[in-house]
Amino acid sequence: MTDFFNTTIRLPLSRKNVPLKYALVHASYWVMVTAFFIYEKKYMIVKAGLPSFITCVCFRIGLLIIVAYLNLHYLLPKYLIKGKYLKYFAGVLLSITGYLILQSLFDIFLYGYVLGPMRRDRFWETISYNFFSTLWYIGIMVALKLSIDWYEQTRLLQKTKVEKLQAEVNFLRAQVNPHFLFNVLNNLYALTLKKSDSAPDTVLKLSDMMEYMLYDSDDAQVLLEREIKYLQNYIALEKLRYRENASIIFEVNGDTNSHVIAPLLLLPLVENAFKHGVSKMTGKTSMKIRIDIRETGICFFIENDKPVSAANPSNIAKGGIGIANLQQRLDLLYPGKYVFEIKEDADKFSASLQLNF
Repeated sequence: MTDFFNTTIRLPLSRKNVPLKYALVHASYWVMVTAFFIYEKKYMIVKAGLPSFITCVCFRIGLLIIVAYLNLHYLLPKYLIKGKYLKYFAGVLLSITGYLILQSLFDIFLYGYVLGPMRRDRFWETISYNFFSTLWYIGIMVALKLSIDWYEQTRLLQKTKVEKLQAEVNFLRAQVNPHFLFNVLNNLYALTLKKSDSAPDTVLKLSDMMEYMLYDSDDAQVLLEREIKYLQNYIALEKLRYRENASIIFEVNGDTNSHVIAPLLLLPLVENAFKHGVSKMTGKTSMKIRIDIRETGICFFIENDKPVSAANPSNIAKGGIGIANLQQRLDLLYPGKYVFEIKEDADKFSASLQLNF
């Protein structure tokens, strides 16, 4: 069905093909215009007979179509779009003048001779009526075209934003993970040398993370349970690096199977806390992460110690491309349904994210 509506067709007075759905919008408009005109002139069926009525309808609608598409496909792109306003309005007035002469002569003949002396048989009255009715129809057509163009541009812009954000997510995955993997593999090597019982569990956690990154993260949404499991594995593997120097508390409250979420949405906040908080500390440090799951959504909170040597705390709090990408993804995926805050105290950084589903 989608392929059917995407087939192309050529509109009147146009050299390029347009999608069928675009042509159907125009066809619907002219059907409504014709229906309105038929309703307005229905008295002519009795007064002048069906042949004269059909001639009147076809003549007026035909002239309107010529003037409308001359404006849409010639005057508008050649003059108005290029900022040549004087030439555009001169062209519009010229086309309307041509329409007025032909239509008014036809009306004078129809009302003055075929139907007899009836309303609008006077020349200036006929000119006035046709002039304002033509402006009305052309104005609606221009508004229709501009609305369709605006919709297509908005849709294209939205698609471009989605593609750009997805590219940034893929870039982050490619950028962050090699460094993370390097640390994990070093820790795993040390565990195997010691023949530690933790080595198999570390491999399983890393394997589960790689499966999530390679497969689940390509989906538009994943179970919240999978996202949280990924964070738990990530934090567990980071703990191997810092061991006794970092006190990390990860608390989850609520049913993790009750919601779905965009993949890798929470990861930048955790990565940011490790990168700009834990890794910069020379002594003991702490991190607290809490996820509260409710029927209406989730609340995510993370807090970490602030490095004493932070030269520019505001940049650390913002977190670079990861946090910027997160903000854009939230705007796109959860418009009006989230509250995201980053705070800085004397010795703490914290971030909170509330998502409403």
